[in-house]
Amino acid sequence: MAEAERIIGTPDTPDAARAGQDQPGENAASGERSGSEGATAPAGGSGTEETAAAGPGASETPAERPRGKRRIAVLFAVAAFAYLLDLVSKLIVVAKLEHHAPIEIVGDWLKFEAIRNAGAAFGFGEAFTVIFTVIAAAVIVVIARLARKLYSLPWAIALGLLLGGALGNLTDRIFRSPGVFEGAVVDFIAPKHFAVFNLADSAIVCGGILIVLLSFRGLDPDGTVHKD
Repeated sequence: MAEAERIIGTPDTPDAARAGQDQPGENAASGERSGSEGATAPAGGSGTEETAAAGPGASETPAERPRGKRRIAVLFAVAAFAYLLDLVSKLIVVAKLEHHAPIEIVGDWLKFEAIRNAGAAFGFGEAFTVIFTVIAAAVIVVIARLARKLYSLPWAIALGLLLGGALGNLTDRIFRSPGVFEGAVVDFIAPKHFAVFNLADSAIVCGGILIVLLSFRGLDPDGTVHKD
């Protein structure tokens, strides 16, 4: 019986062997396919990750440019407002107040009194009119160059005030008597026990104070915040 089973089972042995031999090949092919798919998957995943990584940067760049342009627009809008307000006030003072008695606004504590100032803000340094004119022009150039990297709204306002004030007093120094770059600035706001000044001086002081506060807070013109 055992001999019969051995004889009957003999023909099936090569088929089983061939099946066993064929199976490793199929497994190898399957492994190669799995390996190729595994190799393809990281590449695709890497590309997806690179795209995802590049996506926010690509979307931020166009977003930052309009934001920077808006900040520059704010700077020049504030500068234009401060400059025009100073210019109109000086025209009115020269036409209506110069060579006339001072106008009392709050008793003796605050008066409008037209004077010509050849010095810096608040009447200081009258012997250095040309130097102050050059300094004002340099400030305007520096602010214009800094505007290209401006992404902070508070800095835009502060620099706009500085720019408008500097332009206001520089206009006086160029176009008013006694001559070009030596012109006397028109001042008219006269508080009691204090120097007489104008709106351009006020804009410069307010812009300077705002810059100091922003510097203490660690806010830079490009919008970044640093901690010392």
